[in-house]
Amino acid sequence: MKLRVLVLINAAAVAVTLSAVNYYFRHSWYDVMITFLATIITSFFVFYYLIEKYIYSKIKLIYKLIHNLKLGRDLRDALGEHVSADPINDVEQEVKEWARQKKTEIDELRTQEKFRRDFLSNISHEFKTPLFAIQGYIEAIQDDEFDDLDMARDFLTKASRNVDRLSYLIKDLDEISKLETGEMAINYSKFKINDLIKEVFESMEMKAKQHNIKLIFKQKYDEPIAVNADREKIIQVLVNLIDNSLKYGKEGGSTSISLFELHDQVLVEVTDDGIGIEEKYLPRLFERFFRTDTSRSRQIGGSGLGLAIVKHIIEAHQQTINVRSTESLGSTFGFTLQKSKQSLQFPNIPVLKN
Repeated sequence: MKLRVLVLINAAAVAVTLSAVNYYFRHSWYDVMITFLATIITSFFVFYYLIEKYIYSKIKLIYKLIHNLKLGRDLRDALGEHVSADPINDVEQEVKEWARQKKTEIDELRTQEKFRRDFLSNISHEFKTPLFAIQGYIEAIQDDEFDDLDMARDFLTKASRNVDRLSYLIKDLDEISKLETGEMAINYSKFKINDLIKEVFESMEMKAKQHNIKLIFKQKYDEPIAVNADREKIIQVLVNLIDNSLKYGKEGGSTSISLFELHDQVLVEVTDDGIGIEEKYLPRLFERFFRTDTSRSRQIGGSGLGLAIVKHIIEAHQQTINVRSTESLGSTFGFTLQKSKQSLQFPNIPVLKN
């Protein structure tokens, strides 16, 4: 319809022009009317034919091409051929939308490319550090030819620690790769999160004493709270978060865990009173190999993948994790778990009285 209106307007313009020229020379309104009618009819059909054949048909073809490419063959076949009543306007909208999508895709590709470069740079550095250390210790022992046995034992011990660091790094990389690709299955089971936290605290009590940090889980959280999750992987989450709080905690400080029951979820929060994290670093905290304090992180050790693994485990449970922190005051890592739909049944144990 819009095409016919457009052609009619152009034909009318030509007819008016020729009629005006005819009147100028002949001064006859009858000739003007005949000229106007003949011109407008002839121009209409000529313009319509030319525009339809050489312009509009090409625009329709472009529109159908873009439309089909966007939908994909399977979806196009399911919906049937799409014929637009106004392909010029639709082409404009399709091209704008396509341009926006392509820009978004390009931005995402650039982000992924930067992430890939950073990842390769980080992993190269993480591997080189212990490898060069091992190489140095072995060369020192070879040069000394075991004349100083105490030094050789000391160097072998240090080389062994760096081998362990490489093993942890490879293990963590393999685990995070499986989590990202979905190869590592989540084995859901129903268990009491309270008992799990106490179990993890007991296993880490010795390490906490070495850092002179107190582990706190208040008695008010003793009431059984059942969750539905992968028990072993939640243990790993808690161990990684508590271990992180011990590494960056302050001597004589504390690490506490709190539980909050939501509608159909349980919020678990791990809080420390350590060095804290600058606000600018918080968005990147769960990135692989990201460290806020590089020099101290190297001394403390670790693969730099602990928090990334935690994030992937929680997201594999279709839950969320967040962090809030204040520099010099401490940090709180909180994650949610699905509350068990069926309450756990705990038997009543009779109390024996003397």
